[in-house]
Amino acid sequence: MIPVILSGGNGSRLWPLSRQGYPKQFLPLVGEQSMFQQTIQRLPAGLSSPIIVTNEAHRFLVQEQLQAIDCDPLQIILEPFGRNTAPAVAMAALEVLSSGRDDIIAVLPADHFIGNIPEYHRALATARDRAAQGDLVLFGITPTAPETGYGYIRTGSSVGDQAKVVLEFVEKPDLQTAMSYLASGEYFWNSGMFVFSARRYIEELAVHYPRMFVSCELAYEASQSSDGCRLLAPEQFRDCPDESIDYALMEKTDAATAVAMNAGWSDLGCWSSLWDTEARDSDDNVLLGDVVSHRSTACYVRSDHRLVATVGVQDLFIVDTKDAVLVAHRDSVQEVKTIVDKLKAARRSEHVVHREVFRPWGSYQTTDLGSRFQVKNIKVKPGASLSLQKHHHRAEHWIVVSGTAEVTRGDEVFLLGENESTYIPVGEVHRLTNPGIIPLEIVEVQSGSYLGEDDIIRLDDIYGRVQSEPTTASAEPSLKAAEQPVVAVPKKQPVPAVALAAQR
Repeated sequence: MIPVILSGGNGSRLWPLSRQGYPKQFLPLVGEQSMFQQTIQRLPAGLSSPIIVTNEAHRFLVQEQLQAIDCDPLQIILEPFGRNTAPAVAMAALEVLSSGRDDIIAVLPADHFIGNIPEYHRALATARDRAAQGDLVLFGITPTAPETGYGYIRTGSSVGDQAKVVLEFVEKPDLQTAMSYLASGEYFWNSGMFVFSARRYIEELAVHYPRMFVSCELAYEASQSSDGCRLLAPEQFRDCPDESIDYALMEKTDAATAVAMNAGWSDLGCWSSLWDTEARDSDDNVLLGDVVSHRSTACYVRSDHRLVATVGVQDLFIVDTKDAVLVAHRDSVQEVKTIVDKLKAARRSEHVVHREVFRPWGSYQTTDLGSRFQVKNIKVKPGASLSLQKHHHRAEHWIVVSGTAEVTRGDEVFLLGENESTYIPVGEVHRLTNPGIIPLEIVEVQSGSYLGEDDIIRLDDIYGRVQSEPTTASAEPSLKAAEQPVVAVPKKQPVPAVALAAQR
């Protein structure tokens, strides 16, 4: 059985912690490892290496997190833009079939929490047995409450010892309807996890959604493979319908069965899910980071970098990051996505990137800015290198805080140590490299008439990133086209998140 890890979501209901450039599956929401890493590490022994399906913009993040847990994937499939779960699963199935195999695949979202690992392994084994007989299996979670944030499935007669026929898929219900589902005993929560053979999925997709089957097949045939990754062709992939696996296939097939799984599952779809999952104190609070609470009950308070204090409050969710603070009542946490939509409409950047922006070579964050200057803290991993580049509108001053910097400036190549600095004139070709074995940290001071991240002319890049271009309107912008804010604007104006493709 081959695990297929779906890692393409944005997790907008967990804003401001989860953002488009660094979504929830890559964050350590519960425990020290990311949800993506936990999804892989809880797989039972004896399974194949996984196939990862993710956004092209998350390629280096995925590779870095895989390397950190010593996982060598079977393939990483890179989507130029999201097309929902049905095409993503089709690409993984076609990848399996292209090798002449017809393995059973386990489709697992990368952002779910599983508390009972032995029960999870039992359910996987049961599902594998049903899939071997031709079923399209999904995991049904026995509901423990009238949850209105999950989709449901209605089941009928038993198939074998531990599976039931799926009769109906239903959308997220209102409270009264959810209570009736719970009382009937006929309904499961829809987990979004599936098991079936690669060929069976493709055959059923061809019957029930031929347009999607054809467009997926064309996109896969036009894809390119290099360095353990398969990049789907944007022109062909754009034609794939944007549909979930439920709508595209599972609601239409007569081969769907459900295997019950009671493994302490949560999709961590909103902040209240995290409150349910984490250990709580004697006042029913979850307090993470530098938090002091007094006469506060049933709250979730999380602070990344500074002291947050609460006094006499109840049922509040407070999440403090370096550039945004969320305060929401328990009854309204499902509406956090509305804030994200408003940020998008205002063309702000806070739904796309955090203040600290991660790159294959390390990270950077803006610490101060004005109309003609910007100050950044840049961290470069050992052995890593920024692209060879130049700027038309800004000069840069580099001061080494720690580590050793190898600087390319025009025809010169020289080293800088701690407390040493250099100057990069406007238009000068330059590159920053860390030749050492410890992280390099520098302070960069930019000055000039325009400080936007699209003022980068990339001449060479060891990570194979394409040259950035100013944004143009597109029906299908990739995540890379919205990675970076324009920073040189008055503070009272919204900061655009236009595609100033910020790959240095």
